[in-house]
Amino acid sequence: MKKTTLDLIVAGKMKKGAVLMTAQLAGIQAAKRTAELIPLCHPIFLQQVEVELTPRPDLPGVEIVSKVRTSGQTGAEMEALTAVSVAALTIYDMAKAVERTMRIGNVRLLVKRGGKSGPILLEEVD
Repeated sequence: MKKTTLDLIVAGKMKKGAVLMTAQLAGIQAAKRTAELIPLCHPIFLQQVEVELTPRPDLPGVEIVSKVRTSGQTGAEMEALTAVSVAALTIYDMAKAVERTMRIGNVRLLVKRGGKSGPILLEEVD
């Protein structure tokens, strides 16, 4: 996105309201509804869903990271990826009146621990 768009989002001056807070809530809600959105994705009990949105003036844009935890014998990567995707779509929806040329990119799995297939580490994360 353009720096001017990011500045409006951070300043809370978008007409639709608090963009980052709304996107965070949308991401959490989406993680909980992943099985309804993705065919053949089975519902799992989620113990924790975090969605962190960090304004990044150097991009400019917003970095979105989701952490999802479950105690089940399955991974929760689809829930985390869904949370990030829907949070990004929410930002786009709320800011499109100002800028329609924003791009959503680099949605990817960074780390997965547990589940039958074992751990996956694509990037170091705190």
